[in-house]
Amino acid sequence: MAVRPASRIMGVHTAKPAKSTQVNIRVEPGQLATIDAAAVALGRNRTAFMLETAVQAAEAVLLDKRLFTVDDATYQRFVDRLDAPPAANPKLHALLHSKAPWGA
Repeated sequence: MAVRPASRIMGVHTAKPAKSTQVNIRVEPGQLATIDAAAVALGRNRTAFMLETAVQAAEAVLLDKRLFTVDDATYQRFVDRLDAPPAANPKLHALLHSKAPWGA
């Protein structure tokens, strides 16, 4: 089975433009102050900070929307594992039944 790139599956155009493109947005003064403070805290300029965080947020959205397709047998094995009781774990059982260090 051939695997298609995520860009084709999700309809995202990923071809690199010949050069960068300018993006203009309107922001409220308070929003800009917050963005600038965060950029300074990370040692970045406003543009680098905004681009980095926007790309991270976009990637998180796309990763959250992934669709996995499997055949019926694989899906049934997956469901069976989810429905099965967990394996015995004595160390976890002891931990969950011990008193918290800050509550002692």
